[in-house]
Amino acid sequence: MSKISAAITAVGAYVPDYVLTNQILETMVDTNDEWITTRTGIKERRILKEEGKGTSFLAIEAAKDLINKKGINPEEIDLVIVATATPDMKAAATAAYTASQIGAVNAFSFDLEAACSSFLYGMSVASRYIESGRYKKVLLIGADKMSSMINYEDRATCIIFGDGAGAVLFEPNEDGLGLQDEYLRSDGAGREFLQATYGGSSYKITPEALEEGKHYVFQDGKTVFKNAVFNMADVAEKILKRNNLTNEDISWLVPHQANKRIIDATANRIELEPEKVMMNIHKYGNTTSATLPLLLNDYESQLKKGDKLIFAAFGGGFTWGSIYLKWAYNS
Repeated sequence: MSKISAAITAVGAYVPDYVLTNQILETMVDTNDEWITTRTGIKERRILKEEGKGTSFLAIEAAKDLINKKGINPEEIDLVIVATATPDMKAAATAAYTASQIGAVNAFSFDLEAACSSFLYGMSVASRYIESGRYKKVLLIGADKMSSMINYEDRATCIIFGDGAGAVLFEPNEDGLGLQDEYLRSDGAGREFLQATYGGSSYKITPEALEEGKHYVFQDGKTVFKNAVFNMADVAEKILKRNNLTNEDISWLVPHQANKRIIDATANRIELEPEKVMMNIHKYGNTTSATLPLLLNDYESQLKKGDKLIFAAFGGGFTWGSIYLKWAYNS
């Protein structure tokens, strides 16, 4: 019997209609388009503004897009994983609500949280369920409503993040396509440099904390940037060497969209030409768990069966890693 691997067989995505441009941000905080573009590569980001709509809304819409494009019956889905740093509620899984709303009534579901590495880690988890032979269709969604935890008076963070969601379907493959290898890492010593402290179990939200804005995202930009540049490039290089791959073998680099300079550093480390680097940070900013599937959706028409993709991500915690995957279908 051939070895079962986990292959991506469909993608879907959703971004909100409202576009928050750099020019609009100029009217909100002390910044300007040239400063933002030069330092991050971001020109605009999407924001979910409708009252009462959270991460589950984004996840549901991305899942519906995939289901419609693939033409599958949601009742055939075995598992729904929502990778997110901004769940709708505490305790109640966003994935469970998402699964119910899309009609995946036979699936079990759970959330996975590893900041900007959530979707990358989710790829590993989804693949293990497929490789077990027990599950045939695993829906992995990366979704975040980052605007719900951003202080739009803090120019260090409000210029970076946007809202969005992307989804992929994993299915068994016996032709050697799908996920080939992974190199995943974490270091809890870095959690103080990128987090939203208050609202967690160690730091209860109080009127004083709210007044001081301590429930918003905090980022030590220089420290996060330095660690992201080194670690994303390092794991991408390591996974190439471990699989005896050269830059000529690689069809695409699929990097987390946090900062164009970080993406460029990763591509330079493995000597990959710009034409092979997926990039949409200028359109969406950093959508956290959604960046990788949004890239796959945007570039789907250019992907060919057998293409060799290198995924790389870095996030708060610190969490980071790289995955080597062979694409399984022609659009």
